[in-house]
Amino acid sequence: MSQTLIRNARLLTIDATHGTAPFEADLLIDGETIAAIGANLEAAPDARIIDGRNRLVMPGLVNSHTHSSETFFRGRYEGMPLEIWLLYAYPLLMNDAIGERLLYLRSLLLAMESLRNGVTTFCDDFFDPPAHDLDRLGTVFRAYDDAGIRANVSSAVMNIHTLDALPFAREVMPEPLQKLLDFGPPISAEAYADYCKSAFASLHGRAGRLNFMLAPSAPQRCTPDLMAACMDLAVEHGVPFHTHVLETKTQAVTGHEFYGKSLVAYLHDLGLLRRNTTFAHSVWVSDEDMRLMGQAGMSVAHNAVSNQKLGAGIAPLRRLLDAGVTVGLGTDGVCSNDTARIFDVMRVAGLVHSVSGPDHGKWVTADEILRMATIGGAKTAMLEHVTGSLEVGKAADLLILDLRSYPFMPFNDAAKHLVYSENGSSIETVMVAGRIVMQDGRLTTVDENAIFAEISELMPAYLAEHAELEQRNSIFEPVMAEIHRRSALRDVGLNRYQGDLPAFDGANFRQKN
Repeated sequence: MSQTLIRNARLLTIDATHGTAPFEADLLIDGETIAAIGANLEAAPDARIIDGRNRLVMPGLVNSHTHSSETFFRGRYEGMPLEIWLLYAYPLLMNDAIGERLLYLRSLLLAMESLRNGVTTFCDDFFDPPAHDLDRLGTVFRAYDDAGIRANVSSAVMNIHTLDALPFAREVMPEPLQKLLDFGPPISAEAYADYCKSAFASLHGRAGRLNFMLAPSAPQRCTPDLMAACMDLAVEHGVPFHTHVLETKTQAVTGHEFYGKSLVAYLHDLGLLRRNTTFAHSVWVSDEDMRLMGQAGMSVAHNAVSNQKLGAGIAPLRRLLDAGVTVGLGTDGVCSNDTARIFDVMRVAGLVHSVSGPDHGKWVTADEILRMATIGGAKTAMLEHVTGSLEVGKAADLLILDLRSYPFMPFNDAAKHLVYSENGSSIETVMVAGRIVMQDGRLTTVDENAIFAEISELMPAYLAEHAELEQRNSIFEPVMAEIHRRSALRDVGLNRYQGDLPAFDGANFRQKN
């Protein structure tokens, strides 16, 4: 097995011993794993030697939540709350599924951007209507295999009609529009479980880096038997049960409208709060919700950038941490964020939570943010035994950053530099499972120029087709805007918005409808 020795580096291991305090040492990689950390290490005569002087070596970043299905919609939308934005990014009236080559390219592009910016692991909950197809799932796995990234992958599933997953929808939407959304019988829990079993048998564990995970879209979009089947498989295979919960105020209203309780309490009553459970977002969670979540030992993927772009609100991050919830950081998809850079999410998360209250002793620190971006993210992905910290026996998923660069000049505190100053520009080398996948600003696994050229050639026709799809779906925008408005005016006993604007002109949060 090939060896790599990084000599005389400043190591930021984020392990139980050193935490976020860097120290001088060597790091020896044997094959895919870290073999030793210490002073004056010896390596095999043919080992690759990397000079670590003036370099910071740290764990690769983990993107706890993203959607590769949005990759081609970067820079396309703004000024839309989630309920309206979904109409265009995830249209109700759909065309045929995206072609297989474009499916491959959009997945590959996300992996490429992620690796260039220090993300060595991500959880991709991609959307691929109208059906779940094992060959198409395999295409996504192939793209990530080719890029060299580590990933949990799943195609999101839902089996409750859209209009029955949104409060006020049947009341607000005219009958002729409702009839346009009659797509036939949804997938059953049994059929989806069979698909997942086939995915585990044929794709799970590919290249030692790629896993299948369970991704029921959201509790209001999935029947209890479907969610239970997903949880059983998640526990059996030791992978996440990855779902969206309480991203927006509309979803906070949804739980009480449909179930007479919060969506978190609803999941708790169904026995679906477990160690395997990861919630994306969790903005509109109550103190009781957080108590249940912490008690279950579950995780949250905090999407600080997309939560703001879609106007969802600011998650109660300090209270989630205090409740014992594991927190990782996610970009969400690149059309609700516009980059795949976790460094951006780190900076925003490090700043925005300081406006949660005046007690500065409760503000989230750079050390905490850095843990969320690494070992916390690994825990949300059920991969903390594999990645997220630099420790002997773990995978050599790591970054080498140049300390002779603007973000670190002069050097003071590693965590603060990484959270508030770094944007990925100082990264020299990225390794995944001991393999160099980016070096000196270039990916080693794919021809970036060729991929860019192909995407540029194919995009005009594809985006023109999508623009036509947007136009067709725009007929639903007034309905979604009214659902958003009514939900915003409901009193749910908490507020996650910041600022001085009224809910709507002439209205306030105390009005009932």
